[in-house]
Amino acid sequence: MDYLTINETAEKWNVTPRRIQQLCKDGKINGVIKEGRSWRIPADAVISLRDAKRSVRNDTFPHGGFLIREASVREVPGSRSNGPYSLSRAGKIPLLPLPVGISSYTEAVTRYYYIDKTLLIRDFIDTLPKVSLFTRPRRFGKTLNMDMLRVFFEKSDTDTSRYFKDKAIWSCGRYYLSFQGQYPVIYLTFKDVKYNSWKNAQKDIANTIALEFARHGELADSQKCNAIEKKYYEKILAGQLDEVELSRSLFVLSSMLRKEYGMGTVIIIDEYDTPIQQGYASGYYEEAIAFIRNLFSAAFKDNPNLTYGFMTGILRVAKESIFSGLNNLKVNTIMDHRFSEYFGFTKQEVARLLSYYKREEKFDEVCDWYDGYRFGDSEIFNPWSVINYVDDNFYPKAFWQSTGSNEIIGEIIANATPDVTENLRKLLQGESIATYIDTSVIYPEIKKNPASMYSFLLVAGYLKNTEIVPQNDGNFFCRVSIPNKEI
Repeated sequence: MDYLTINETAEKWNVTPRRIQQLCKDGKINGVIKEGRSWRIPADAVISLRDAKRSVRNDTFPHGGFLIREASVREVPGSRSNGPYSLSRAGKIPLLPLPVGISSYTEAVTRYYYIDKTLLIRDFIDTLPKVSLFTRPRRFGKTLNMDMLRVFFEKSDTDTSRYFKDKAIWSCGRYYLSFQGQYPVIYLTFKDVKYNSWKNAQKDIANTIALEFARHGELADSQKCNAIEKKYYEKILAGQLDEVELSRSLFVLSSMLRKEYGMGTVIIIDEYDTPIQQGYASGYYEEAIAFIRNLFSAAFKDNPNLTYGFMTGILRVAKESIFSGLNNLKVNTIMDHRFSEYFGFTKQEVARLLSYYKREEKFDEVCDWYDGYRFGDSEIFNPWSVINYVDDNFYPKAFWQSTGSNEIIGEIIANATPDVTENLRKLLQGESIATYIDTSVIYPEIKKNPASMYSFLLVAGYLKNTEIVPQNDGNFFCRVSIPNKEI
């Protein structure tokens, strides 16, 4: 018989781990086994409607009714389903909606069906690199995970521990919880910096940074910051900084926060390479590279105000020396085993998701359309497409293709050599090809060296690796193929 932990059962039934523990103690779940201080719960266990009602909180939905955790409740005769919801004659019994387009962690965990990725925090704390870079394809949960890190680490006037107490991280022990709510945090996302000119792109970056200064409004009247820093604060809010001054902004903000709170700052930059990718497509690649290099150097290299740094992106862009001299950087690509299961959904998570919405029979279809990725040693599903598939009443479509520009794919095809064309034909026919993979590929190389396109297609999510042979230069020789029907 298969068994689940308390946290796994809580996620499956959508109740709190504490409630599951109490049900075990009260003998309300048949077949449970106690091992030391832990409980093992049969995977096929159920609870009665009466016990389920006791687990209901007085959470009122905007549309009326009470939140009854669906997975804990037996089928209601006479109910009709509409997508991921059900409505009975006796009253409303809504399932939790899916977080389509939701990048706020607090919103995702309080109002939506959330797949718990909080053990990423544990795995980070186990190694504590000074600066971490996670490279993954677009729409694979990078922004939501970075906001999760922000909420976990950030000092706040409110008690943010409530967003984690029913999550996996909370059962990991006091050491891990000692990091919660302890640091000032700088959080930026460049995911929407998509302009046809560097002037507008830089203006948007400046506005994004200015809004983060404004979020730390306590610094405006700080008694611990000096007059020069306060003047800088006023200038950036007024949009009066030049490019050189702006490139020092994260250093200045981290310095002010350290003085105010007496401890170093956590700096999080989500989708750092979006301005670079757009710059390549729109003709301002060199300007974007130069500015990002200076901004990161000030923020992450020899910054005494930095405690930890996190970055996400699609490409590593290492060859442009953006991270030159940053010897405290730990890069986590799709080839690495650590953190492999935290970006995207695993097979077990998808199975539980379909079970929650009582459509287990759709598992094979989901695999055909949205599975097939291999990150490290983890089999991964495209999370954006899976939740859109369920939200769209379980009808398979190519959801992911509409989430970003495919201009570079068009450029690859337009510049394809006969060898590349033949390999593309093989890929489209379901075959695999062997190729050298450079995880630090940069955009200009795609045009100069057609063979580098496979590296880009792999890290960007258009291909999967099926065999990997590490090379002496730190890169890989791989056999690659198209991952699924959607691609």
